[in-house]
Amino acid sequence: MNSCLYECHVLHHRFSPKTHRFVYRIFMFAIDLDELDALHRRLRLFSFNRPNAYSFRERDFLPTDEPLHNATPPAARATAPASLKARLVAYLAARDIDLAGGRVMLVTLPRVFGYLFNPVSFYFCYDRTGRPVASIAEVTNTFKEMKPFVLGPETHTGGTFSLRLPKYFYVSPFTDMDVAFDFTLRAPGEKLSVQIDDYDAGQRTLTSTLTGVRSPLTDRHLAWFSLKYPLITLRVISLIHWHALKLYLKDVPWFAKAARPEAQRDLYRPHASLAPASPRIKPNVPSASKA
Repeated sequence: MNSCLYECHVLHHRFSPKTHRFVYRIFMFAIDLDELDALHRRLRLFSFNRPNAYSFRERDFLPTDEPLHNATPPAARATAPASLKARLVAYLAARDIDLAGGRVMLVTLPRVFGYLFNPVSFYFCYDRTGRPVASIAEVTNTFKEMKPFVLGPETHTGGTFSLRLPKYFYVSPFTDMDVAFDFTLRAPGEKLSVQIDDYDAGQRTLTSTLTGVRSPLTDRHLAWFSLKYPLITLRVISLIHWHALKLYLKDVPWFAKAARPEAQRDLYRPHASLAPASPRIKPNVPSASKA
């Protein structure tokens, strides 16, 4: 199968206004979206759209059928609720990228005992001939807002997607919203290597890297990584808050989320502080009286 696991090192190194560096280890799933049903049948610890120790739910990713907050033209085209693969194909087709008949590898973390948090998920998209045509970095902040950054075929050279573009998204309270993200996303193989740098007025202020080595996606490896990295999604969110406290104690300047709502653009699932009246599309779940 194409799906696998990556045992990873994560590095964050802040260069200014004050230096701060930390490294930790995690593991990530790399899932071929066409293999989700097969993984559900094959693995005891992993389920597709059902509860389990590791549960992949399609509604947790790329909600293109929901309202897009503060859209700048051209706005993302809304699609009817469908599978994640179908939403992704339609999303890229609206940007003149043909993914029909191709495959998608999604590097991410599923829900772990029901709890989900992914600072960033990476989609690597290939056309029907196997040629890389797009990559998407789907960034999620601690307010559960989500913004996809698309790197099209024109950004691809030699197995790597590279692009610098304005962020306009609240990711860290220690970084303003109009800095630039600089993406270097290498197509995963035996190794995983992605990098996202922050640039402010042309100066690199922060680098974040995720590097890993491939392992088979089996119950045995999942059980071993579960012991080695217990409750991984909870560990990630805990580390984020722990190092935020350290930065606060270092007197690194703080940017309030509510201070610049106009600078937060093209995002899904806006927090109430941005759009308290924004509608949310909810799954059609029968009520208890109709069950």
